Amino acid sequence: MVKNYRVAQPTTLKQFTDENCAQASFCLRALLKAREVRVNGVKVANDVPLSAGDEVSYFLTPAQARRTAFLRVYEDAHILVVDKESGVNAEAVFSALREEGEVYFLHRLDRNTAGLMLFARTEDAAQKLLDAFRTRKICKRYLALVVGRMPVRHAVEEARLVKDEEHARVRIARGGEGEYICTEYEVLSVREDGTSLLLVTLHTGKTHQIRAHLAFLGHPVVGDEKYGDTAFNRALHATRQRLIAKQLVIPRGVLGEEFSFFSEREL
Repeated sequence: MVKNYRVAQPTTLKQFTDENCAQASFCLRALLKAREVRVNGVKVANDVPLSAGDEVSYFLTPAQARRTAFLRVYEDAHILVVDKESGVNAEAVFSALREEGEVYFLHRLDRNTAGLMLFARTEDAAQKLLDAFRTRKICKRYLALVVGRMPVRHAVEEARLVKDEEHARVRIARGGEGEYICTEYEVLSVREDGTSLLLVTLHTGKTHQIRAHLAFLGHPVVGDEKYGDTAFNRALHATRQRLIAKQLVIPRGVLGEEFSFFSEREL
């Protein structure tokens, strides 16, 4: 199977792939090694710079093409809810959905976070949902497997978050400058391997909030390569963060009736 794309602005092959072709992003290294990627008809074996107007073609095997980037959970005339696979950029999901018709991008999930994403089908629904996200009316709950045992079974933690754009990460502090964040957790179970399963509710939705805030509390998400415990991850052979966007609730009044969606994924 061949998938063809046109580049809109200068970028790199890897970044373009991550944002536009989920199936190829799963196996880009293998495709490059086999020279199954072409830029303007020329086979390439490495991540190369791309210019606006370039054509990128991916020659996928049937198995590679069948790999699912997301599952549909719900759709109607106004909204579409999908369950994203870990390892897929949110932008690639949006790109795939946009090929099928009009859709509006409302929020992101980290590449290595699996779970629910919400899209709008109409401009009116998009505006109402964006307003609901901004005013924190939409409830988002996550499952997180973390290192160690939490000090209490339930807590609401507040802090400040500062973005470090240069290193693509954030810093957390108890006070001072930065954006206010509020993260609630409930311990669901404590496991024999030294981990705890948490149900996390976001009361604010900032970049890397769950991962960075839990790490700041001394209990990083298992498998997190940016904020995590490297030695612990290596001992558990955890190479991808154990974090799932488990539940999404749109309250009554935003789009009329109340909507509540669940991911079937577990940790």
